[in-house]
Amino acid sequence: MILERTIRSAFALALFAALLAPQSTAAGGGDAPAPIAGAVLSANEVVDNLVRKNEERAQALAHSEAIRVYHLVYHGFPGDREAEMTVQATYDKPSAKEFKVISQSGSKLIQDRVFKKLLEGEKEASQPAISARSQLNRDNYEFELVGYEPSENSGLYVLRVTPKSKTKYVYAGKVWIDGTDFAVIRIEAEPAQNPSFWTKKSEIHHEYRKIDGFWLPVRNESVSYVRLGGRATLTIEYKDYRVNDARPPAKAQAAPPAEESSR
Repeated sequence: MILERTIRSAFALALFAALLAPQSTAAGGGDAPAPIAGAVLSANEVVDNLVRKNEERAQALAHSEAIRVYHLVYHGFPGDREAEMTVQATYDKPSAKEFKVISQSGSKLIQDRVFKKLLEGEKEASQPAISARSQLNRDNYEFELVGYEPSENSGLYVLRVTPKSKTKYVYAGKVWIDGTDFAVIRIEAEPAQNPSFWTKKSEIHHEYRKIDGFWLPVRNESVSYVRLGGRATLTIEYKDYRVNDARPPAKAQAAPPAEESSR
């Protein structure tokens, strides 16, 4: 699952805001949580399915390509800035990522200090040792079921996630889990660790969509508020996906043998 990109976006954005400036606790023991209306599964059951399905999808995704459009707008001291970059992103199992810049425009500072750093950081974070520290599982997070939302195809389980340690690889907030595929389809959160004194608050809004059998990111928005009143908004749009599934195609069911004609 590609969740660590969410955190890196917020951190790069907060650090950029700092360049322009002048130089919760997990639930413990006690009463059992109240039942959630409409929810069939408990938090533990949802997390069990989420972890299992994420592992299956990670094993099945052999190759993917997509076009990403990075766009950052900053308003505040010492002046407004804006930039955009279009990138072709390629992934090959198990952890190889490559990026080709197609076009870029606007602020050179944003291009060099935000966009390029994001790509470099994503390649580094895709390595297994680092990626393991950002995965949405019980090693890294505590989970609490806080809501259930009916939908056309299946219900959505809403989990509050609390990191077990405050590092730059994790976040705190809510995730929406599809009740059939048990995949994250939405994240509303904040980085667990504030990367800069000059940043008052950073918000993460992340959306996924099912494409060729895989739940993949389609839009990421990170907003950072600067202590001096500035605001930086980074959006990443994902489009034109091409995905290769490592699983063998399902075999067609053989037709039953024809009955012998009576003699």
